[in-house]
Amino acid sequence: MTLSPVRVVALSFAAAIVVGTALLLLPGAVEPGGGTSVTEALFTSTSAMCLTGLIVVDTPVHWSGFGQVVILALIQIGGLGIMTMASMVGLVLADQIGLKARMNTAAEARASELGDVRDVVIGVIRLSLLIEVVTAAALALRFAVGYDEPVARALWLGVFHSVSAFNNAGFALYSDNIIGFATDPWICVPLMVAVILGGLGFPVLFEVGRRLRRAAPESRLRRGWSLHTRLTLWVTAVLLVVGFLAVLALEWARTLQTYSAAQKVLVAAFQGVMPRTAGFNSVDYALLDDATLLVTDVLMFIGGGSGGTAGGIKVTTFALLLFIIIAEVRGERSVTIADRRVDSRVQRQALAVALIGIGLVMTSTIVLLAGTPFGLNELLFEVTSAFATVGLSTGITADLPHWGQWILVLLMYLGRIGPITMVSALAARQRGRRYDLPAERPLIG
Repeated sequence: MTLSPVRVVALSFAAAIVVGTALLLLPGAVEPGGGTSVTEALFTSTSAMCLTGLIVVDTPVHWSGFGQVVILALIQIGGLGIMTMASMVGLVLADQIGLKARMNTAAEARASELGDVRDVVIGVIRLSLLIEVVTAAALALRFAVGYDEPVARALWLGVFHSVSAFNNAGFALYSDNIIGFATDPWICVPLMVAVILGGLGFPVLFEVGRRLRRAAPESRLRRGWSLHTRLTLWVTAVLLVVGFLAVLALEWARTLQTYSAAQKVLVAAFQGVMPRTAGFNSVDYALLDDATLLVTDVLMFIGGGSGGTAGGIKVTTFALLLFIIIAEVRGERSVTIADRRVDSRVQRQALAVALIGIGLVMTSTIVLLAGTPFGLNELLFEVTSAFATVGLSTGITADLPHWGQWILVLLMYLGRIGPITMVSALAARQRGRRYDLPAERPLIG
């Protein structure tokens, strides 16, 4: 039986998670005298592979150097994509990509043109490594000069946090994540930039790069942007500002009260960026106001750009839903954005992704509410963070029962491969309906 590309992607991620779990169960993956349960290994492997960052054990304390390397490798593989990695190997060995491999890579990388997959694969590898190397160099220099870390240790810290940031994973090699560096712009700013770039998505980064290389006039550049890039850039910018202002206003006299005005701006900016599905935290989320947590829930659920390392329903999905509402309120026959009509199939996909996401988050939250002692705000935050592959937490992950952690594992997996991809993998229709049924209009509202 021939597997469809979406099924191959889903199964490939599942296989990688299983391999990662097996490696983390090895005695050498933990510090001497320690041990790892199957649930802890599976949860960590899934969190790393799905670029989430939720943890049930303290990463720098529990895992050995080998275990941390396994986590880093899973993050990198998850970010680049199983199919992208496999196709890269094929390029090296045979200098060619078969049709099936092209289809699989297109499904993973969201490539718009099947013939572009070869360039997409090479571009993803080059761009990822470039951003990660630059970020790692900046971080390593700061760790070495500003915190007197040995050169080898500084390089390791720089590489690990750089890969974790660009891939929006949120894993850190400090028990308090980035709280100890909350007021250090030389640590926070490179992480923020890497997170934003990774969250925009490779299609946007590729287009921006092509436009900048052409060195065309400003007006010509604006006219040339694709609708996807314009939506992603504008909505991302708006959400970054909303996140920053929300944290700054709601936490000014609470968790930020001990900082100076400039430090408050830095901390608020950092935490305004992280709901783009990165998962680093420079403040203790258990101390944040309920209103801040709810705003963060919304930002996490929306997520970042399509075709990148971010999770959530994606900013383009959110933007399209807004334009659908606007078109309906205005009584327009079609949905138009920037003088372009949006295909009805894309509208249905956006509605499906959003509603499936809401259903998964709500169902999981209700189940955990019924079976655990934690409150609604904490559980909704945790569930949304898992589904959107963010990694932010109020600190209850490790205290959940094993069955609750398994629910989060499933959410992380579904959130990474995408709700619509999972549905297509499980119930793909090979042939469309060749006829239309009689139309009838049920009452709405």
